[in-house]
Amino acid sequence: MNLSYQNFIPKKAIPYVQFLIDEHSFDLIIVNQRQTKHGDFRQLPNGRFQITVNNNLNKYQFLLTLIHEIAHHVTHQKFGRVQPHGNEWKTVFQHLMLPFLRPEIYPITILPHLANYLKNPKASTDTDVNLALALKGNEAASGKSFIFEIPFESFFIFKDIIYKKGNKRRTRFECLNVATKKYIYSIRM
Repeated sequence: MNLSYQNFIPKKAIPYVQFLIDEHSFDLIIVNQRQTKHGDFRQLPNGRFQITVNNNLNKYQFLLTLIHEIAHHVTHQKFGRVQPHGNEWKTVFQHLMLPFLRPEIYPITILPHLANYLKNPKASTDTDVNLALALKGNEAASGKSFIFEIPFESFFIFKDIIYKKGNKRRTRFECLNVATKKYIYSIRM
C-alpha cells in the first residue's frame, strides 16, 4: 500500500518532512496495522533503504513514528551499525524532532508530554504512559478501556483471555490469568 504520507501528518509538518525525504534516500511505505510495532526501518537486499509506518495511526502518532524511523536511517548513514536505540540514535532523533515541537504541528495538550519523552527517548512511545495517552487524545479505542479504568479485582477479557485486575506495581498492574492462575504485568489496553 503506497499512499501519500501527506494525508497522514499535520499540514504544517509537510515542508520539513518533505525536506527530510529529499535529503535522505529511502522508500516510504504506508502499511496496514501491525500489532507489535508502529513502524520500522531496514536495508533491503538490493541496498535500498525502506521505512514503513502503520496506516492506523493518527496524524500525531504517524509523524512521531516517521521521524523515529528517519532517525534510524540517519543514524545508520552517519554512524554505521550501532545500538538501535542507543545514544547516537537518541541524539539524532532529538535533533530531527526539534522543528516539529511547535503548537502549529502538535497540540498544546501533547507538546509537554512529547518534550518530556524526548529528554531520553525510548524504543517505543507506548512506554511513556502520559505521552501515549496524550497522543490518543486520552481516549481508548471504541469498545475498549484503559487498564487503569477497570476497577480493582474486576474481571476483563484481553485477546480472548479472562483476567482479574490486581494491584498496581510501579507503572503496571498485576493481572491474573484466570485459566492458568499466572500473573502478568505488562498488559497494554
